[in-house]
Amino acid sequence: MVVEVPRWSNAKMEIATKEPLNPIRQDVKKGKLRYVANVFPHKGYIWNYGALPQTWEDPKHTDKETMCCGDNDPIDVCEIGSKVCVTGQVIQVKVLGILGLIDEGETDWKVIAINVEDPDSSSLNSIEDVRKIKPGHLEATVDWFKKYKVPDGKPENQFAFNGQFKDKDFAIEVIKSTHSYWKALVMRKKMKDDEIVCQNSSLCDSPFKCSDEEASAVVETTAEYGEPLPVSPEVDKWHFL
Repeated sequence: MVVEVPRWSNAKMEIATKEPLNPIRQDVKKGKLRYVANVFPHKGYIWNYGALPQTWEDPKHTDKETMCCGDNDPIDVCEIGSKVCVTGQVIQVKVLGILGLIDEGETDWKVIAINVEDPDSSSLNSIEDVRKIKPGHLEATVDWFKKYKVPDGKPENQFAFNGQFKDKDFAIEVIKSTHSYWKALVMRKKMKDDEIVCQNSSLCDSPFKCSDEEASAVVETTAEYGEPLPVSPEVDKWHFL
């Protein structure tokens, strides 16, 4: 996974899918940098939060399980290990299960995973193992996603399957499906102005592959604005091999 938001932090950092080379940037709404509120008893994000590279939830595809379209982003990951990661860090994770969030009418899958280097990794192999070894963690996850937008004046989020977690096998099938949509995205022949930017430096077969020199030029001209610094130096990690 690509870590976007370290555990316990509040800045809403995310892969900027509509910018060249997709830098990790703090989200902006109505001209203001976005932060998630602390919803009692939680502090910021309660896991290392990020995305699985080479996945995409297609907004034109209606998911047969949720009956909602995708949210136009890579699939999200909640990493439940003990280490606090940093923005832009890439870690190998073990998939344990998945939660189906319905966010403002869109499918927004949340993969539950653990860093393979975590001390608990060898003991955690399923969503049921999480219930046994990390009691309360799954319940806290549902509570967090249900309420985190309420301080902004929005209603509580809804869930597929009544907020029940699906198992590892189900999660892997969802990941495979979102990978197939991502592959179709980066292999299409042209890109419309209002669509996701698929420029990358690593996919040899993609028509959007750029040279190292072109990539360096993009990095050097990436706009930075506001304080604290909302742009991570990490780029091109959505499409990397």
